[in-house]
Amino acid sequence: MAGWRSHSQRAGRETFHTDVRYSNFEPIGDGSYGFVCSADDRATGKRVAMKKVKDIFRDLGDAKRILRELKLLRHFRPHENVVTILDIMVHPENSLDFRDVYIVTNLMESDLQKIISSTQPLTDQHFHYFLYQLLRGLKYIHSANVLHRDLKPSNLVLNANCDLAICDFGLSRGVEQEGGETLTEYVQTRWYRAPELLCYSSTYDTAVDMWSVGCIFAELLGRKPFFRGKNPMHQLQMIVDVLGCPSEEDMSFIQDKAARAVVLQHARQAVTRRGTGGVRPLAVYFPTDTSPLALDLLAKMLVFNPRRRIGVVEALEHPYLADLHAQMIGKEPKCEKIFDFDFEKEGGGSSDRLVPKKQRVIPRGELKALVLEELLVYRPSAQGENLLAVAKQAAEGERQQRLRQSASPGSWSNSPGLDAMDASGYEALSPAAQMSLGGLSPMDGVGPGMITPTPGVHGYSGAVSYGSAVPPQDNSRGQSRAAKT
Repeated sequence: MAGWRSHSQRAGRETFHTDVRYSNFEPIGDGSYGFVCSADDRATGKRVAMKKVKDIFRDLGDAKRILRELKLLRHFRPHENVVTILDIMVHPENSLDFRDVYIVTNLMESDLQKIISSTQPLTDQHFHYFLYQLLRGLKYIHSANVLHRDLKPSNLVLNANCDLAICDFGLSRGVEQEGGETLTEYVQTRWYRAPELLCYSSTYDTAVDMWSVGCIFAELLGRKPFFRGKNPMHQLQMIVDVLGCPSEEDMSFIQDKAARAVVLQHARQAVTRRGTGGVRPLAVYFPTDTSPLALDLLAKMLVFNPRRRIGVVEALEHPYLADLHAQMIGKEPKCEKIFDFDFEKEGGGSSDRLVPKKQRVIPRGELKALVLEELLVYRPSAQGENLLAVAKQAAEGERQQRLRQSASPGSWSNSPGLDAMDASGYEALSPAAQMSLGGLSPMDGVGPGMITPTPGVHGYSGAVSYGSAVPPQDNSRGQSRAAKT
């Protein structure tokens, strides 16, 4: 906003209109919701990552998810194992007509998917450290009453020191949130999806994230995805093949009759193939030198019944992580405040938490005001405050107009943004992927040491070598990891 000078610089196919403090732009590539480059930050002397979210309000559903992530990352800062936003800019600046948003974070060299797929040697010490940091960050997230809902290796960004941070919060929701975005077939990445989601359970909690952690941990240990289902029912079959037939109690959460029938059918087939119980020890799926303690913790994560699955606090206290847990006594914080999702619900300003609030499409004018509020956190100015006041006035004018329209039957069919809703009244996901960028402060003196760098990857030295294995996404959202490196 006011108080900074802008300039334009080309990076790849995009022109970046930013503060002059950023220079020497080098393209990294396409990321979810935009194009990502690296740049020098003259204010800090460090290299940073910058994402250009172009024409942010073109799709109001995507804009809402970007806003949700901006708010969540601000709420969680500073935590070493959750990505940190350093700066936000808009273009044109000082105007309600801004279309593009620039999001700056620390530059991270890689993500866990690339490390797993690479030929980079990994030791049990690496497994310890990666898993510990993931759980430490997840404890903080869950303590704010937030579910991530899309944990997978590519959403865990890393630097050459093995520091890890969780990113991509566009699908997050509250633990007890009513009317949240439904995780249907085309949303969460299938290979990391918990049984209760595969069985279309209408209620779920933090256990869905712990299942995803188990799948990630198994992939680390075996250097390949553990449950590689071709579709949701095949995914469920693979889970039952490994875990065996769940008891009636363990299936009590399954209300969908078809899903229950599939579970029982695959359980019977597993028994036929492998004899009574249909279960082999987890150890047979991993290298012979895999730590027995690691396998014990993994078994507690990959539990079919979400009520019996290990929680994040208990996992941090497991003997497998005892050494790191002991070193970090008093340094595994909980979030001080519960995150408030009310901004995206009907009656969002109401303080009555006993009244369930439904999801809503946030109108364009209100979205602009909310994005400006986030910008002012990083770039406070009197001119920015004045612009925000004008934006709020305009949003209120829109709201009053909609109220007048609502008195006329059928008028809502022409309301801005209603095409972003599906037949159920919830947001319909577009093919665009979610915004995320990586950045964090290191946990000094705790990690296993440097990962061998491969100079020149992504246009700068220090990046980690990687392979190209990519898990299936049940919708067509972009899978480029440029935004998370």
